[in-house]
Amino acid sequence: MIKSIKKIGLASLAALSLTTNAANKPKVMNILLITADDLGIGSIGCFGGKPEGLTPNLNHFATEGIRFYHAHVNAAISSPSRKVLGTGLYGHNSGAMGFMPAREDVPGVIELFKNAGYMTGVLGKVGHSTPNKRASWDYSFDQKDLGNGRSPDIYYQRCKTFFSQCKKEGKPFYFMVNSHDPHRPFQIPGELLDGAQNPSKFYTPQEAVIPGFIPDLPDVRKELSYYQNSVRRLDDTFSKVMLALEESGYKDNTIVMFLSDNGISLPFAKCNTYLASTHTPWIVSWPGVVKPNTVDSTHFISGIDFLPTVLDATGIKKPEKLDGSSFIPLLKGQSQQGRDMVFTQIDRQAGDQAVPMRCIQDAKYGFIFTPWSDGFFRYRNNNEGMTMKAMEAAAQTDKNIAERVKIYRFRVLEELYNLDSDPDCLVNLIDNPEYKMERDRLTSEMQLWMKRTGDPLLPAFENRYDDLARKSVLMAVYGSDFEPGTKEKNKMKGKGGKLKNTDEDE
Repeated sequence: MIKSIKKIGLASLAALSLTTNAANKPKVMNILLITADDLGIGSIGCFGGKPEGLTPNLNHFATEGIRFYHAHVNAAISSPSRKVLGTGLYGHNSGAMGFMPAREDVPGVIELFKNAGYMTGVLGKVGHSTPNKRASWDYSFDQKDLGNGRSPDIYYQRCKTFFSQCKKEGKPFYFMVNSHDPHRPFQIPGELLDGAQNPSKFYTPQEAVIPGFIPDLPDVRKELSYYQNSVRRLDDTFSKVMLALEESGYKDNTIVMFLSDNGISLPFAKCNTYLASTHTPWIVSWPGVVKPNTVDSTHFISGIDFLPTVLDATGIKKPEKLDGSSFIPLLKGQSQQGRDMVFTQIDRQAGDQAVPMRCIQDAKYGFIFTPWSDGFFRYRNNNEGMTMKAMEAAAQTDKNIAERVKIYRFRVLEELYNLDSDPDCLVNLIDNPEYKMERDRLTSEMQLWMKRTGDPLLPAFENRYDDLARKSVLMAVYGSDFEPGTKEKNKMKGKGGKLKNTDEDE
């Protein structure tokens, strides 16, 4: 054996050594983050969603990775949600408490990966996905250059180009691909937006599946069928992105994550803090690490955990200040302490109107604090569409629907729900003495979280039963963006305002 080594020669031996070391060296991991826009988890088949067959490509992807059943975004509205992903910080710590960038001193995902030698790219939702102005993407195309963000074929071509550029430059990549589906306007048959493609399948009102938090009315059913058309096109786009990845040869050393930026664009979901608002279908594949077709139905993960996780996975040094933590152990099939609840928030909606809400949820209960609720301020946003119009019309003769409209428009200061028996959050248990222990436990946990993260609304929460003190805090935090409503103002100005129904709003 010794003689044979001598015959190889020093040069050949060095080459053999380099080859052996390269073979033992861990692969450089790429990151591909694919997001949906306003997708409700109840639409995804691999999470038990209906109708069956609506998302065949996502269902197949789930067999290649792990599904998290307790996954949430921390802010159920597009720009704030994506800023959390890109900074690993809650909005009140990054400065992105609405439709604004994070502070310039906050390290964001783009610069962190670029500084580590990665090529960075983004398709769609570019402004919402750019944490701040400290760094710019190497490769980016926005809505108008993606068939209105609704052309699977164009996404495919843009992905192929990006992967080719990465190969040409010899760089690993961080690539964020954002579909504009199923954001409003939903896909009405025969009414394509400029550049958009039809979905591979259309749905009828009879096939529409109505979430339990809204009533089953004819116009609601019609609008939900349009939404399902958009969901199907999202699934088509996902398929094309994954095809481009596979054709590139990068699939074996790419971590792929899929999730939605927030819940469905309907009352009681998007731009709120209910279970339907933040519960997101989070799926992760990591060849050689994540066991295929697995489910985690125990641990909670959320948007603030994304950045520390992908930095750990790629070996990139993390910033000193992060609110989230890596869930790499979960991806390896292990257990992890401290993942039994999630905190979510809303600060400002589209148009910068301050409508602050705070929520804490665990596997069974959810508590919501809505400091602006005063019986006069009338909440509105651009998620209402045909559904809210149908509800308000039906409320004229249906007391139950009238009560739902009222709670949506005016809320109450505190809400408590048994998410196990009432996931649609229909029965507020806040004054039920049987649930006092749970109420006290969750309010105590919320107070601790607000202290720990430096939430500026902590004084409002601690003085929540003092109307003047609470509103004083809101004015101090949000300034002119928060103006307590009155009946007169609402009549004259339509407080809470009508908002345009476009992608640029949310």
